Amino acid sequence: MLLSARLKAALLATASLTLLGAAPPPQPLGIGDPLFPHLGNPGYDVTAYDISLTYGGDNTAPLDAVTVIDARSTARLERINLDFAHGEASSVTVDGEPARFTPAGEDLVVTPASPVPAGSPLRITVRHTSDPADPADGQGGWVRTRDGLVMANQADAAHRVFPCNDHPADKADFTFRVTTPKRLTAVAGGLPAGRPLTRGATTTWTYRSAHPMATELAQVGIGDLTVVRREGPGGLPLRDVVPTADRQALEPWLRRTPEQLGWLQDRLGPYPFETYGVLVADAATGFALETQTLSLFERDLFTDSAADRVGTESIMVHELAHQWFGNSVSPAAWSDLWISESHATWFEALWAEEHGGRVLEDRMRQAYRDSDSWRAAGGPPARPRAPEPGEKISLFRPVVYDGSALVLYALRQEIGAEAFSRLQRAWVREHRDANASTTDFVTLASRTAGRDLSAFLRGWLYAERTPAMPGHPEWRSDAP
Repeated sequence: MLLSARLKAALLATASLTLLGAAPPPQPLGIGDPLFPHLGNPGYDVTAYDISLTYGGDNTAPLDAVTVIDARSTARLERINLDFAHGEASSVTVDGEPARFTPAGEDLVVTPASPVPAGSPLRITVRHTSDPADPADGQGGWVRTRDGLVMANQADAAHRVFPCNDHPADKADFTFRVTTPKRLTAVAGGLPAGRPLTRGATTTWTYRSAHPMATELAQVGIGDLTVVRREGPGGLPLRDVVPTADRQALEPWLRRTPEQLGWLQDRLGPYPFETYGVLVADAATGFALETQTLSLFERDLFTDSAADRVGTESIMVHELAHQWFGNSVSPAAWSDLWISESHATWFEALWAEEHGGRVLEDRMRQAYRDSDSWRAAGGPPARPRAPEPGEKISLFRPVVYDGSALVLYALRQEIGAEAFSRLQRAWVREHRDANASTTDFVTLASRTAGRDLSAFLRGWLYAERTPAMPGHPEWRSDAP
């Protein structure tokens, strides 16, 4: 069949439109987390981040940044989605070749020059800004201090600082290179990689993690800071970072860390990381945060003259316990958050009881009274309701803390204190530097107890109403 030139042109135009229409427009993706459906991205596994930040001295101005992501593809990729918002990308390369990119929701969608085959290593380099101005919804990322910045990325705000695969299921190694005016100090999680390098009016500080880390646990602090070093149990290097003006006033609190470390190691085994310390921020955050190897606390927690000693120390223990539960062993999905927060709350309460504070059983009895109301408001511990729109931090409800510690109390009542202690040690030993789920916890609890605990734990983890407390049939929960 012969076609006229006019008909050929019309058919070619139609075919081109069909091909263009076959490729969907760039859109945000996710890995299917029920609480954060657009968090994380399919098709690749990150092995390392190398993040360079240049801070000019104004904590309201965007930082210039370069993020290098080393990853391995797990599928053929015509596009690569990165979680990234609250900054602007100026260029992207994939394996050294320029790539096209466009924002889509809170994703940066990258189209490499040619598709990436499955099972291939790849390097993505993004030049971008990192904006510390308050986001419209105030949901985290950079926190401005009196004279600098710190990070608070939990639960899903790391991508407001740097492009990443922002889900705890994709842990990776981190290197941070932070350039500041030389009058300031920069710190980050992990250990220094060489000495600070001063060139003219600026100094560059480099830190590298020795263990994989979830993006939500990354920490960088910048300001007029003093680094205080000491040794912990077994010679562990400790590093506290405090506002220079508060160095002496904070020392009584800083020197409590070695004892707290020893106390937790007696109950859990070796500390899982290369260093530890506290970062004290001169900022009103309203929370403390277990950023890996360098927990974040607000200054007023320690300087308030009305501060309760045992209460303050128990908060320090809570964040320290997270280094085992949540950091070394990270949740596989955000609905597994109860495992991390229940154990941190457990050791916080146990420390308080042993150091003159509230009795653990009294705290658990009160939690039992409130538990049905907490479940009605936020869902059961292992099936929490999604955060309210624009209030993502609302995921951290009472049922996640004392409501979930109550699950541990019931489990200890059911299997005995000795088996319960073995379970805690085995959990952090067997899942070190990895991710683990609620199913993994039930499996290990059953193996440790020598019997199937799935039916017992199902009600405690998933039921709308709180089950009867073993050993305390008289306990009652108030109606929601």
